[in-house]
Amino acid sequence: MNKTLKHILILIVAIIAINVISSKVYKRFDLTSDKRYTLSESAIDIIKDIESPIVIDIFLEGEDFPSEFRRLQNEAKQLLEEFSSKNGNIIFNFINPLEDDATREQNIRQLTQRGLTPMQLSVQENGKSSQAIIFPWALASYNDQTVIIPLVKNKIGASQQDLVSNSVQHLEYAFADGFSKLTQPKKRKIAILKGNKQLEDKYIADFVKKIGEYYFIAPFTLDSVSSNPQKTLNDLNNFDLIISAKPTEPFTEEEKLVLDQYTMNGGKSLWLVDAVAIEKDSLYNDTGSNFAITRDLNLTDFFFKYGARINPVIISTLYSAPITLAMGSGSDSQFQNLRWPYSPLASTGNNHPITNNLNLVRFDFANQIDTLKNDIKKTILLETAPLTKLEGTPREISLSLVTQEQDPSIFNKGNQTLAVLLEGEFNSVYSNRIKPFKLSEEKNISPSTKMIIIADGDIIKNDVIRNTPQELGFDRWTGQTYGNKEFLLNTVNYLLDDNGLINIRTKEITVAFLNQQKIASEKIKWQLINIVLPLVLLGLFGFVFNYFRKKKYAS
Repeated sequence: MNKTLKHILILIVAIIAINVISSKVYKRFDLTSDKRYTLSESAIDIIKDIESPIVIDIFLEGEDFPSEFRRLQNEAKQLLEEFSSKNGNIIFNFINPLEDDATREQNIRQLTQRGLTPMQLSVQENGKSSQAIIFPWALASYNDQTVIIPLVKNKIGASQQDLVSNSVQHLEYAFADGFSKLTQPKKRKIAILKGNKQLEDKYIADFVKKIGEYYFIAPFTLDSVSSNPQKTLNDLNNFDLIISAKPTEPFTEEEKLVLDQYTMNGGKSLWLVDAVAIEKDSLYNDTGSNFAITRDLNLTDFFFKYGARINPVIISTLYSAPITLAMGSGSDSQFQNLRWPYSPLASTGNNHPITNNLNLVRFDFANQIDTLKNDIKKTILLETAPLTKLEGTPREISLSLVTQEQDPSIFNKGNQTLAVLLEGEFNSVYSNRIKPFKLSEEKNISPSTKMIIIADGDIIKNDVIRNTPQELGFDRWTGQTYGNKEFLLNTVNYLLDDNGLINIRTKEITVAFLNQQKIASEKIKWQLINIVLPLVLLGLFGFVFNYFRKKKYAS
């Protein structure tokens, strides 16, 4: 008896000790094959030193969710639990804004006014179709600041399952990016180049507003180059990145030398350049046509030395965004979305952080980029679909093209490069050349730096309605939102990213879904297997057991 009591006491003490130790030592194990719940070092670095609470309200809550979005809800919860395990100041709540019928409409209106637009879904369950509204957003608050975090990653033509897969893959970056904006002060400075008739401010307002959430933004004119080039260069070197959005006036040699030496000093740059002069708005005239001509910006040798060349040809493709025109006459005219081969839709097959899981990007009158052999690393970021043709200039462009049948056999030029990333140590354009002005300190080789060249300036151009800038990438005629803003934001983040946050976008996560059609068609079968079969087996066991029991004791 004493021995038994001793064993019981030892067992009790051991259980208490295990509980005390487990309360002090906490460890989570990620057993998934894709390590979806293992936070990247970049994400951990953002939150590890946070000393005040970050409160996240997630509106992805409700009872009428389709199963796919319940999966997104669970993935968001488990990811936030992982963030919270790294720092207890990460606090989150799931809220259903549509739960109370009395405040439902008011909540929808308030959230929409804050930019949290609702999403309408088709719910296919149990063989029946219905509609549901969800708010796939989160609000993160920290020290009287609040940021909006999108939880759904849209993609043109994607099914609801594809949307959820894309969104799950994007979740860690979405939350880490939101936390970064709340907790890390702005450090980097961006110069928006002026002086060569770049796009007016109202046409780049939406994108500038977006990057202003991350960086300091300021206009910078090169006009002072003619009077004091050295001071202009010194001032430009104070910026970490320059953006030239669709220049239309040639650069002088003095301006080019300043820009070249900016690169030689390690500066990063984003160029959005048209090598052909033609505007879509110029076609809306009495004739419905205009001439496309070569635009000489005096940058050919500039880009050539760095390893790229923008050719003055227009890309025409069968895989493009439509143009909206009024067809018919008088009161019978109607707006129609018609095929327009001069608005290529671009994507890429590589897994680069800038373009991974990216929606299609729309171009207008884009040009072709060739990459040249040198020591610079080149990564094609965006390219057209294979069905393309190249049209030289000068040539007439007419809206009447939308009524003409296109012959697919002539679109045989294959994929055409529209955007390229250059990385490495650049050689100066003016190495072993006579300089247009004397430098106080001449550099012919840069430290490791980056440059992105895009062969279309309209990729950054937002619509303006009643003098109000619209969202970049949104087509009000079709309701589609293209990936222009996200692509450009990713390019800037990549060029200036010093903590590797953008690299989270390359994380690949596989999400498995149940086949709803198969579930509906085989519902009765599996109900019988799971409910009736156990009862049948139990009854059979009882019968056999009683039979042998009676037989044993009867003898």
